[in-house]
Amino acid sequence: MFLKILRQIFWLLVYLFALIGFILVAGFFALRFGWTNTSGTVDFNDRYFKEVIGQIRQNNATSSDQEISDSNKQELGTVSAAWMDTLDWPVLKEAITKDAPQIKKVSGETGVPERLIVSMLVPEQLRLYTSEREVFKQFFQPLKILGVQSQFSWGVMGIKEETAKQIEANLKDKTSPFYLGPDYENRLDFSTEDISSERFNRLIDSKNHYYSYLYSALFLKQIMRQWDLAGYNISNRPELLATLFNLGFSKSTPKALPQVGGAEIDVGGEKYSFGGLAFQFYYSKELLDYFPWQ
Repeated sequence: MFLKILRQIFWLLVYLFALIGFILVAGFFALRFGWTNTSGTVDFNDRYFKEVIGQIRQNNATSSDQEISDSNKQELGTVSAAWMDTLDWPVLKEAITKDAPQIKKVSGETGVPERLIVSMLVPEQLRLYTSEREVFKQFFQPLKILGVQSQFSWGVMGIKEETAKQIEANLKDKTSPFYLGPDYENRLDFSTEDISSERFNRLIDSKNHYYSYLYSALFLKQIMRQWDLAGYNISNRPELLATLFNLGFSKSTPKALPQVGGAEIDVGGEKYSFGGLAFQFYYSKELLDYFPWQ
């Protein structure tokens, strides 16, 4: 009888380890072949974004890359914002303010506006707070901290490994439309020979989120460079930049009428696209004392 129980335990362990191995292998191939990438959804406000921004620029009687005035920015922030009334937002707001020095430092080093960087952070963290509800209750809420991912996406900004690699490669490739010039070529150089481990540790560091913000800012700067070369200035389009930040380099195709969207996020019982939520935060009055419009 005892031997029978031992055999059952043995085979149970064999099946358990086999299942774990299968999950790990499946995860590896999912990342390698992009199966975890979301095709995203077009935001239901996409038409609104085009019409209201177009109307403001027409009223200003200037070129398509005209800077939007502060009064116009306040007008743009009037879309429904149920996410501000959730239990999540006060927690996230406090957690973000703790990282203000790092975000401002990265902004100063890259020239990417700090509020634009935070506009990528807000939907990513609200998505994480919603999807990891028990973790939110046990850790995020009482400690007022940001969620750090370490599986399919990494760090507080949810950057995928392949995206991080391409950001690094774009800094070196002089023929790339994402190339930022010689001043940035060594910005992400590694100090060890174990590049994979160093990259991973950079991005999942729970005590210092500097590299999460740096990679994100460089991604945004590279995307803006690509569109600039194609004749489109999208530096004042947080909703579009957030859409591309969420979907990745492969979805960045410069064109006159790009669509806003990305992953769908349910916050406070209301559904948002990644790009739409970034838009609402950017033009809201939330955290303006820390991260003003620029």
